[in-house]
Amino acid sequence: MEIWIIWLIAAALLAIAEVLTQSIWTLCLAIGCAAGLVCSLCGVPSAWHIAATAIASVAAYFILLPWFKRRMSLEEKRRGHDSRTGMDALLGRKAVVTHEIRPGELGRARIDGDNWQVRAPGVKTVIRHGEEVSVTGYDSIILTVEPLHRPS
Repeated sequence: MEIWIIWLIAAALLAIAEVLTQSIWTLCLAIGCAAGLVCSLCGVPSAWHIAATAIASVAAYFILLPWFKRRMSLEEKRRGHDSRTGMDALLGRKAVVTHEIRPGELGRARIDGDNWQVRAPGVKTVIRHGEEVSVTGYDSIILTVEPLHRPS
């Protein structure tokens, strides 16, 4: 079997793996194999095939990685995704009170179907069932909230 066919098969398999896994390294290795294929077709000695593959793979990684990161960041912004996770993702979110919150006591509020224990420090009046609150912080699994709309 000709060596160029091996390079072609390797590049094709790595390109398929890239489509299935979306791992930047497989794409870079496929580009490296394409460089090895070109060297083979040009009649360059076999040792240069491997060197060209290594150099092209590393170069492709350093060129494509910043591009992919920038593209993913723009895509997340376009979709409105927030990169915060866990409890930090709740900060600034709106919640609806399910059990009234009395001054100095715990109540409950619902965010996206999840029911949380909440407290409203500094609030001197009862926050009634159905009122909207905003999450301002947390302590362990108890959310700190403040009312969004208070009657004057």
